[in-house]
Amino acid sequence: MEAIDKLLKKPLWVNILAGIGAIFLLLILFFFSLGWITGNGKTEKVPNVLGLDVVAAQKNIQALGFDVVLQDSIYVDTLARNSVLRQTPEADEVVKKGRTIFLTINRTIAPQVEMPNLIGFSLKSAQTYLKVLGLRIGTINLVADRNKNVIVDQLIGNSPIAPGTKIVSGTLINFTVGDGGASVGMEVPDLVGLTVNMAKMKIASMGLIVGNIISSGVIQDTANAFVIQQNPSTYSSLLDSTGMPIKNVTIQGVAIDLVIDKVAPVIIKRDSL
Repeated sequence: MEAIDKLLKKPLWVNILAGIGAIFLLLILFFFSLGWITGNGKTEKVPNVLGLDVVAAQKNIQALGFDVVLQDSIYVDTLARNSVLRQTPEADEVVKKGRTIFLTINRTIAPQVEMPNLIGFSLKSAQTYLKVLGLRIGTINLVADRNKNVIVDQLIGNSPIAPGTKIVSGTLINFTVGDGGASVGMEVPDLVGLTVNMAKMKIASMGLIVGNIISSGVIQDTANAFVIQQNPSTYSSLLDSTGMPIKNVTIQGVAIDLVIDKVAPVIIKRDSL
């Protein structure tokens, strides 16, 4: 009480100055201790633990004064089990000691997925589908089929794998795909009556080659001239059981020679013979 009475007896401006001085002193003490409170100035470079076993990674991190939290786990079949796949903050970042380092590790047990039905898909679509599921493409074997690069069968090893079968992520899936008629052959296209441009496009679309082009007369506009004869021809001299000519068969890469004229040929339908 006596101290308070003495303080009250002093002039007001003295008390105000004393209060300001006390606040100023507290602020100075606060700012000087801020570094100690927050650990300011105590930084460390984050170690690179990618690829290390999680136990070794934790030891390395904690030895530098960081905390460790296993944030997530995913599965990558080509990397070691329990190895570190990702770290946050990244390696070589300079951060405060005591900072938490989050790790993503590789699972020890591979997850299972259902085998999709890829028969009838293009090879490119099947590859994309496998990647999404975490499966890998193995060997690709060609079989006789008119549909080029279309999946005919799906296998693990040499055994067909049924859609819906549970398999381990990372499994190699082998495919048999169509060769587009390269081995079984394809029917020779009927080019008679087409313009040269149209005939060339049809030949190219079937994987065939344009051979010699022979003009039956003087032709100025070759592109719009008409095919009046071709070799090999569409039909053979043999007849089927109904008496109709049998179509000739060829394979990809074969050249077709054309005879052209500026006048379109008269075309007789085979089914009218």
